[in-house]
Amino acid sequence: MATTTGVLPFVRTIDFSRNDFSNEFPKNLSLMSGLQYLKLDRTDLKEIPEELANLGKLEQLSLKNNSLEKLYGELTTLSNLRSLNIRKNNIKTSGVPHELFNLYELTTLDLSHNKLKDIPDGLEKAKQLLVLNLSNNQLLTIPPGLFINLTDLLFLDLSNNYLETLPPQTRRLTNLQTLILNNNPLELFQLRQLPSLQHLEVLQMRNTQRNLLNLPSSLDNLINLVELDISQNNLPKLPDVIYNLINLKRLNVSENEIKELSPNIEQLQKLETLNLSRNELTALPNTLCKLIKLRKLFVNENSLNFDGIPSGIGKLSSLEVFSAACNQLEMVPESLFRCGNLKKLNLSFNQLITLPDTIYLLGNDMDMLDLRNNPDLVMPAKPIEMQKGDGVEFYNIDFSLQNQLRLAGAQIPPSVASPNQNPKDAIARKMRLRRARANGDQDSAKILKGMKDIAEEKCNNENGDDAMVQSLQPKRWEETLEKPPLDYSEFFDEDDGHVEGLTIWEIENFLPNKIDEVTHGKFYEGDCYIVLKTFLQETQLSWEIYFWIGSMASLDKKACAAIHAVNLRNYLGARCRTVREEQGDESDEFLALFDNDIVYIEGEHTGTGFYTIENATHVTRLYIVHNDDTSLDLQPVKVDFSSLDIENVFLLDAGTKIFLWYGKKSKNTVKSKSRLMAEKIIKNERKNKAEIVMEVQNNESAEFLKILNVNDPTERPEVKTTPENWSRKSPRLYIIQLGLGYLEMPQVTIPQQKLVHTLLNSKNVYLLDCGPDLFVWFGKKSTRLVRAAAAKLSLELFNMIKRPSYSMITRVQEGTETQIFKSKFSGWDEVIAVDFTRTAQSVQRTGADLARWAKTQETKADLSSLFMPRQNPMTPLEAQQLSEDWNYDLDAMENFVLEGKKFIRLPEEELGIFYSGECYVFLCRYCIPIDDDEEEDHNAPIPEDEIQCVVYFWQGRDAGNMGWLTFTFTLQKKFKAMFGESLEVVRIHQQQENLKFMSHFKGKFIIKTGKRIDRKKDKNTKLPVEFYHLRQNGSALCSRLIQIKTDATLLNSAFCYILFVPFETEDDSESGIIYVWIGSKATEEDTKLIQEIAETKFNSPWYSMQVISEGEEPQNFFWVALGGKKPYDTDAEFMNYTRLFRCSNEKGYFTVAEKCSDFCQDDLADDDIMLLDNGEQVFLWLGSRCSEVEIKLAYKSAQVYIQHMRIKQPDRPRKLFLTLKNKESKRFTKCFHGWSHHIQHM
Repeated sequence: MATTTGVLPFVRTIDFSRNDFSNEFPKNLSLMSGLQYLKLDRTDLKEIPEELANLGKLEQLSLKNNSLEKLYGELTTLSNLRSLNIRKNNIKTSGVPHELFNLYELTTLDLSHNKLKDIPDGLEKAKQLLVLNLSNNQLLTIPPGLFINLTDLLFLDLSNNYLETLPPQTRRLTNLQTLILNNNPLELFQLRQLPSLQHLEVLQMRNTQRNLLNLPSSLDNLINLVELDISQNNLPKLPDVIYNLINLKRLNVSENEIKELSPNIEQLQKLETLNLSRNELTALPNTLCKLIKLRKLFVNENSLNFDGIPSGIGKLSSLEVFSAACNQLEMVPESLFRCGNLKKLNLSFNQLITLPDTIYLLGNDMDMLDLRNNPDLVMPAKPIEMQKGDGVEFYNIDFSLQNQLRLAGAQIPPSVASPNQNPKDAIARKMRLRRARANGDQDSAKILKGMKDIAEEKCNNENGDDAMVQSLQPKRWEETLEKPPLDYSEFFDEDDGHVEGLTIWEIENFLPNKIDEVTHGKFYEGDCYIVLKTFLQETQLSWEIYFWIGSMASLDKKACAAIHAVNLRNYLGARCRTVREEQGDESDEFLALFDNDIVYIEGEHTGTGFYTIENATHVTRLYIVHNDDTSLDLQPVKVDFSSLDIENVFLLDAGTKIFLWYGKKSKNTVKSKSRLMAEKIIKNERKNKAEIVMEVQNNESAEFLKILNVNDPTERPEVKTTPENWSRKSPRLYIIQLGLGYLEMPQVTIPQQKLVHTLLNSKNVYLLDCGPDLFVWFGKKSTRLVRAAAAKLSLELFNMIKRPSYSMITRVQEGTETQIFKSKFSGWDEVIAVDFTRTAQSVQRTGADLARWAKTQETKADLSSLFMPRQNPMTPLEAQQLSEDWNYDLDAMENFVLEGKKFIRLPEEELGIFYSGECYVFLCRYCIPIDDDEEEDHNAPIPEDEIQCVVYFWQGRDAGNMGWLTFTFTLQKKFKAMFGESLEVVRIHQQQENLKFMSHFKGKFIIKTGKRIDRKKDKNTKLPVEFYHLRQNGSALCSRLIQIKTDATLLNSAFCYILFVPFETEDDSESGIIYVWIGSKATEEDTKLIQEIAETKFNSPWYSMQVISEGEEPQNFFWVALGGKKPYDTDAEFMNYTRLFRCSNEKGYFTVAEKCSDFCQDDLADDDIMLLDNGEQVFLWLGSRCSEVEIKLAYKSAQVYIQHMRIKQPDRPRKLFLTLKNKESKRFTKCFHGWSHHIQHM
């Protein structure tokens, strides 16, 4: 047994996890007689070590993840053992001694993940057990007598066994708080014992064949239940009793067959975690948004779409995690991104097209945003404020006409491709220089005036002159020295000066270092100290600060004690003086600080910062350099030529020389990084007093070979061709903790097995065990006793575990860590082979493709529609041919109109007359011809597969959605029953009809305002004057006669109109006159069509009809009905140029799309911005809900469009106008047929 330091009996806690004890167990462990906590996880043990017999005070023992088959041996002698964890071993029932359960103190037993087929004998005697884990074994039954005496159990885990039932005695476990039954075939078990477990808080029944029948209805008696898991049970719905568990905080119902979630979910007001993944949900109830405490929501692998997620989900203010992967989401509600606490968002494996702009409200606090496998997803443009007036790029989009034409694939005109290069005008240049010089003089005058004002203000200051004189005085030499910035929060703790008592620091290497209370009053003659007394005086903290000077102290310690004492006073904001105390001449006030007389100790405890007594010694070491794609790792190997191999780089540290040896097959990146590593070692650790020597395989220097024990170069051995298998070993980081009479050495949890230097705390001391080497890291604020204990423990740990002969202990001070030590930590002063901090020009000279990199940074935008030619109108012949084809296929059309709350047959005389406040239904039966060589039998019935039924639902712009709802629940159901699923339903809105539907009316398509029964309601009400405008939009198929406002200014010489003027009669009989007004520039088709409409739809025995041409209007009735004769437009040239574009971020990036030529007023979307070109002006129409991003990008797009049209149509230059909703001018509204009021969207 190796010589010990005597510190082992004081160790109370130690963690030896992840060491290899398969061959030899540390013998010195038996000397830790005071050990209470021992972890031996993953140590490859096959039997219980005999050294445990001496650990009589051991209370907690963990032997997880080993290869133990039996527990016989020293365990039964550990009388103080309270917790035994033997999970994930190979323990069988016969390998558990019954004496183990006689340990009176044993309260926690974990036998999970073993090979138990039966309950071990004697387990029922362990009455003191509080925690019992028997999960992941092969248990078939539970003996009835097991739970008779185990009534104190608080935790019971029986999951992942083969249990089909539980004994009735389970109801005796009245103190049980956690019951886990997952993955057991308990289908026939009714769980009647459950309601008796009144203290139960956690119940897990995953995959226990639960259904709606074998789940007790009295489950809501478990009023303390906070967690419930009934996943993987094929439940068709969530049992109603669950909604009564009002204290539930965590609910897992994943992997069932739930199709709908009840609105009663709102009763679980305390719910924090809800898992609904892998069900058949198509929608979440809106009441889910009332769970204001919900923090985690999982709905993965369902059938949710955009409508399935409540729009009010943003009300979940506590939501931190939302996971909806593997659904059918194309969009998500905007309010989701208004959950202020959202940290993790998973929308992967969906059908996302874009995301709302509000995604950028989440900021940089997101821990995870997973959008993988959404192939059509385009992220919304992130607003980036750029300098105003930047004419080249805006929101990182190049709006230059040349670039946009190139992106659109359009031909770039020469005038754009090659800017106009006029010859330089010398006279103009002189004029510009003269103006610039004049402006420069003015600017200089302003600057001089500003300087004069500042000078006058300084003169008014009382100490202004003194300050000026002082600033001009030459500085003393010591004032010009650069003083290192010190953060005193690193040396003085937060509690220092804020808790009553005495605090003392010693000066070490120019800096203060706090000492332990047990050493207060003991001063080394060669040291200096700072003493702080904190006391309460009239409810306020007060301080006394002293600095004590030893008689043998060096000059640097004396000066630093005085300086740091003053800085301590400033740090605390104290008003007291700093008092100097010298050895042998202390004041009474200073001596009164200590309970006993102060003691002087010869010598010094800390070294001076001016000099070192011993010269630094270097141990020659050989390292193999590994690169795991993230950082270098240097592992020590034997200093011998036999350690070298051809595939790696080796670093030989010989103190004043660092040799780098390159194998023939070593990688260039490793070579480069190794050299940079060596340069850092020389610069930071050798004060540039060492040199790098490059060694190449088969051409090594004699000095290098001699260090590697090759004295004769001619007899050099061959280099290994096959390197040893290497993998980065997980280091073990121990923290040294000191208590009253004991030591603890637990391991620090390393997240994701990735060691980072942020785990190190300045107040502590750590041991880093890397296998061969052991490092001791001392924090700046660590105490002297902890440092001393760490030094001894490191020696014990080093000797306790078998290590190679070249292993060593390295002590590291915080702030002076070696590069070898830093290389053990990921991301700590990593060596990077390429410097990415250079300028763009220097990087470009290296051959890097900056253009390709910059292209990925551009914001996507699509402005191609702006450069497409305007759609040509359909010729009359084409329109006639289409109309004839579609009407030829039409076999029958039945017409209905909504009257009251039901649909009635539309009178034949009203066919083609639509009211803006009504809803209509048209059932069309089409006979689709099928190509067949056989002769047709005209008398045979038409086969069903040749009949196509289409229902058109027409909704006026003033009609509500009640008509559509009435249709879907009444008439549509009847049609479905008659024609089956092949029935096609088309919903169309006013002035947005498709061409096929319009063709069935053969141009006689009339839209009147109001409702069809308004004129029949009150006989005493005067009939209003009605004014109608006939117009085609891009095609004769799109001819409509629309009622407009009775205003003479709306007349236009290029169109035809109908004016209905009713007469007042004494007998209330209907009488009036119908004027058909023909504009002088109207087409023959319009003239003929409007007369046909007037004859068939307006003519009546009670009305007279007059066809009048422009200029032949009667003065009596015509102009009076229109409010008097007023000027009106005499041409409609704008019809040849009118275009409407929509600017939107709807797809996740900025797009400009053109509306068809048959656009209407309702195409103006509130959420977007529209561009309207009428051939003379370009209007930028702003919707009431458009974003600022859209406004800026649409403005730049309009400018590009105007530039483009100036080239395409130089004779028609456009001007840009801004138009707001409800403030449109006539130049804007005339482009829309039947312009009226805007619809108020609810």
